[in-house]
Formats: sequence, C-alpha cells, structure tokens
Amino acid sequence: MDRLKIRLGKIRMRTPLIAVSGVFGLEYANLVPGLPYVGAIVSKSVTLHPRQGNPHPRVIETPAGLLNAIGLQNPGINAFIEQEIPKLRTLEVPVIASVAGASIDEYVQCSKLLAQRNEIDAIELNVSCPNVEMGEMEFGTDPTVLEQLVTSVRRVLDGKTLIVKLTPNITDIVVPAQAAINGGADVISLINTLHGMAIDLKTRKPKLGNQVGGLSGRAIHPVAVYMVHRCYTLCCRDHQIPIIGIGGVSEYQDAMELILVGATCVGIGTAIFLDDRVFEKIAKEMDEYVASQGESSIGSLVGKAA
Repeated sequence: MDRLKIRLGKIRMRTPLIAVSGVFGLEYANLVPGLPYVGAIVSKSVTLHPRQGNPHPRVIETPAGLLNAIGLQNPGINAFIEQEIPKLRTLEVPVIASVAGASIDEYVQCSKLLAQRNEIDAIELNVSCPNVEMGEMEFGTDPTVLEQLVTSVRRVLDGKTLIVKLTPNITDIVVPAQAAINGGADVISLINTLHGMAIDLKTRKPKLGNQVGGLSGRAIHPVAVYMVHRCYTLCCRDHQIPIIGIGGVSEYQDAMELILVGATCVGIGTAIFLDDRVFEKIAKEMDEYVASQGESSIGSLVGKAA
C-alpha cells in the first residue's frame, strides 16, 4: 500500500495510522494483529517517578464512547527504559515515547533520557491528561507556560521529532497550538479526551473512582474534526506543522475526515478495544479511497476540505 506511506517530522511511516498512548497500556501483544498496518506506536505516558494512578473503577462504557480515569499509572522513567523500551522495539514499528510531569524540570529530565535512546523515534509531550490532580493539564491550558515547557524540552532532544498533545478542554485550541509551535514543536497532536462524568442511579454516586474522567470514542469525533480544522487553517498550515488527528476513529470515513481537514496522520485508540484488526480494516479502505480519488499518495488529500 504505497499510497499510504507518509512522513511525520523525521519519521517515515508505512501508513498514517498511529496507535495512541494509553489504550493498550503495557500489553503490546494487543497490537500484533494489526501491526503490518500501523504507522507508529505511542507508548503509555511515563513520568519521572512511578505513579499508582486513580482509584477503581477506572473505565466505564458510555453511549458512543468510554470514560476513563486511569491517572497516568506507570512504572517511572527508569523502569520504563529498562523494561519497556526493549519490548516496544521488537514490534518493528516507529516508537513515539509519551512524557508527562508535574513540572517543566520533570518533562525535561524524562525527555533527555529518552532522547538518548536509538529505539525512540520521537517524543510526545502529554500536556492534556484530564484526570490527574496537578501538572499536565495546567501546562496545556496556559499558553505562556506551555511555550516555556516546549522550548525547554526542545533544547535536550538532539534532533528528535517533538510532538505536543493538546487538550480540547479549553476555550480556543488554537491558542495552545500556536504556543507549542512558538516553543519549537515539530508536530501537534489533538484531541485528547473531553471532561466527562457518569452517575450510578442506585448508589447516587459517581461511577468512576476519580469521579470525573476523560471521554473518548465516537461521541467526540465531530469535536476532533472541528478542532483539527481550526488548528490547520489558523496556524499549522502557515507554519507547515503536521497534525496528528485523534478522536473517535473507528472507520475509514472517520480517518479521512480528519485528513481532509488538515491531519497528516490519524490516531486510533478506543476502537482497539472493539476490534483488534481495526488498523487492517481502516488502512485497506483508506487505500481504496485514495485510489478512487485518482491520487497516488494520501498526502495529496491533507487539508483538501479546508
């Protein structure tokens, strides 16, 4: 499927489909059925020190989506480098390491360590987690602080592609997008999950142990299309900054919508729970769509609806 080959920063990908952070946790075997059709994998977000995450229950199903409040549970940067990076590299697909933190220094320390690893092709700054008490979300909603963060991390990456993952839980997503670009981001990724909550009518209490969580799945897809369109037309296109479009992708039509409004690549998350061959299905149908449009490369369709 040569028509689907694409470049994201310095990463050469066989398809524009990316397995997004967090969905498969550290269980990489869940991705194996669709690996020939995966363009890149984003690891679960890692922090400087280990995190236990939020109380259970952490994931519940909602109409047309999921609410999750995992809380960035991870073993910490040292354990991640020693135990998880070797497993990721055996998948033989570009690896994007996702980093989170409660301070700029934590982001910088983690990014610097990961940038020294040849197994890592790019660094993603997760500044958009909606279900932690401090740190990540604050960076994503304050453009001044976000620009400082991106600038600081940029200095230690030694040429690695830098991706910034934005939060949709903000008045105007173009503001942090521009701040990330000003700081030196190579790629913008959006959207992360939307704030959500569900109540158990029997107990009259929140269903999630953390009370609130992040909504993903088909319900958020129109929001993702809108926000990708805004970022592409108002800042990313002029600066030639590629976008990873994420949000409710479960069919090839969803993926193509995001590409047509400006995304270079498309992230798939919640749909992995429902179909372990979702990458294969979407990639094949995207390839057919590109051919039906008389195009030799999917890159020719980026932003055509914008």
